Amino acid sequence: MSDGDRFLSEGRRGYHHGRLKDALIEAARSLVAERGPAGFTLAEAAKRVGVTAAAPYRHFNDRADLMSELARRGFTLFGDALERAWNGGRPDPVQAFRHMGAAYLDFAMAEPGLYSAMFGNVKALDEPGPGQAADKALATLRNAARAVLLLYGAPADGADALASEIWALSHGVAMLAMAGYFSDAHGRSPHALIEGAAPALFEAHIRRALQKR
Repeated sequence: MSDGDRFLSEGRRGYHHGRLKDALIEAARSLVAERGPAGFTLAEAAKRVGVTAAAPYRHFNDRADLMSELARRGFTLFGDALERAWNGGRPDPVQAFRHMGAAYLDFAMAEPGLYSAMFGNVKALDEPGPGQAADKALATLRNAARAVLLLYGAPADGADALASEIWALSHGVAMLAMAGYFSDAHGRSPHALIEGAAPALFEAHIRRALQKR
């Protein structure tokens, strides 16, 4: 079990002695899912755990510090999910990339609190912890884009641009799905949207790249 998975499983069992830090992070995860990234105070997180308002300061300097750690752990779990879905590019880079798109959406829908903390404050990515975790997670996306480009004989130096396009697509669909605009029940399957739009982005990007040669 990874550190991130352990954090989630232990946090959801509630606070017990010696686990205050994880319990506070789990409380923040729940509060963000319910109210959004700016919808609670450090004192409210402490109250949810069942400790005094002063107790969180044993582990965190302030609310921003708590949110930074939540984002770091979120990006770690997110990166693990993308890496598993990529599976070394098997059975082929295009199919593996599709698996990553599904994993991206599944993570956002399953963990709205973590996802909101990760992408709710870009300044957090300037800090070493969450910044490094985010870079590692998004590097998997860039590596996958590079593999797809090479598969079709397109220049690999376009991988960052293609990864950014896929990221923008996935993030947009995830945010609209979390808000309830896209759902299978309403005939707008978020997974189908990504499945349909991602190949079009691949094709357009590869066509432009090859035309420039």
